[in-house]
Amino acid sequence: MDLRLDGDTALVTASSSGLGFAAASSLAAEGANVVVCGRTPERLRTAEAALADEPGEVLAVETDVTDREDVAALVEATVDEFGGLDHVVTSAGGVPPGTFDEATDEQWHGAFDTLVMSAVWTLRASRPHLADSDAGTVTCITSTSVREAIDGLVLSNAVRRTVIGLVKTVAREWAPEVRANAVLPGAHETARIEELIEDAIERGEVDTYEEGLADWAADIPLDRIGDPGELGDVVAFLASERASFVTGTALPVDGGTLRS
Repeated sequence: MDLRLDGDTALVTASSSGLGFAAASSLAAEGANVVVCGRTPERLRTAEAALADEPGEVLAVETDVTDREDVAALVEATVDEFGGLDHVVTSAGGVPPGTFDEATDEQWHGAFDTLVMSAVWTLRASRPHLADSDAGTVTCITSTSVREAIDGLVLSNAVRRTVIGLVKTVAREWAPEVRANAVLPGAHETARIEELIEDAIERGEVDTYEEGLADWAADIPLDRIGDPGELGDVVAFLASERASFVTGTALPVDGGTLRS
């Protein structure tokens, strides 16, 4: 299916690796010009090189999405390079795992900046450019934890739900010029999953990485965890005119794990 994204410009935050990179890769493969960002120069250069052969052009910008001025500069660099902005995909690094009793005030505030304010600042800076586009879209990558809490991830469970309220509100306030949706990825084989499994090993919950991986897949009806590219393709679809009547939704991409 041709998603007709050729020549569009897409900004994907926290996209030097993981699901953010997967989204950027799928958008670039569909012909969109893609802006990727991250805090680590080496990882950012690797991501830029990996996208070099895709049809769309690529711009890499070193950015800390928890810094409001950095985010504003990122959007400005995007518009300066490509003349506009059509699609924004917000992603963010993971927040520390742990239980409610373990989480500190500092971690709560850090999680809010990482997961919520990074999206707020990105959308605020992007708003006028998306309104000027004929195809403006927002897609926020969150987690299935906004629907069903995941054990040992209190910060993610609690804070990510705010992003859904943000998406639902923006979808109404910015319509009809801009569509806004969220995707709720379940387990995908990324560095984040590796980190969580290693943390489970340290806590003595599993003995090996393979056992941890099997535990993540145990409750998935499709009997496996996802490939990041599968999530990226859903993001590209939501950005395209093929999804032109889809807005305000929170779409799970989880192999059928959620029961509601």
